[in-house]
Amino acid sequence: WKSKRPYSTTDSDEKLNSIYKASCYCGAIEYSVSCEPLDSKICHCHTCQKLHGAPMQWASIFPKDKVLFTKGMDDLIFYNSELKLDVHQLPCKLLCRQCHSPIADEGRNMFLAFPSLFHFHNNIIPDKFKPTCHIFYKSRSLDMNDDLPKF
Repeated sequence: WKSKRPYSTTDSDEKLNSIYKASCYCGAIEYSVSCEPLDSKICHCHTCQKLHGAPMQWASIFPKDKVLFTKGMDDLIFYNSELKLDVHQLPCKLLCRQCHSPIADEGRNMFLAFPSLFHFHNNIIPDKFKPTCHIFYKSRSLDMNDDLPKF
């Protein structure tokens, strides 16, 4: 897995044309994405609430082959919440070893990035990063009074 995106380029890869860059709180880990997110969602499942210490998790979904870590690979921690182990077994959570910021969730083909880690021009969140729905809403710990669909 270390020889594939988002952890490494392969011979068949073209140079990543970064359109967005992100980093953890301390800056030890940085990554770039070369496309707009496919979608953005707010998750209210109990696992996300516990692991993020928040009532929900906001994530934007990218194909893994459009993401590339550019700094801090050795500072990544992988956590499989189903096994409750620090292992890179998908699906898993990625965190920074230094500041412990949640970095992303990694699935087999998708990379769920946290929009609050991106460096947006003038700190304005692009529309493509704005959530389109709530998932696991029945597990919510906080009611959301918006017009987004709730599943």
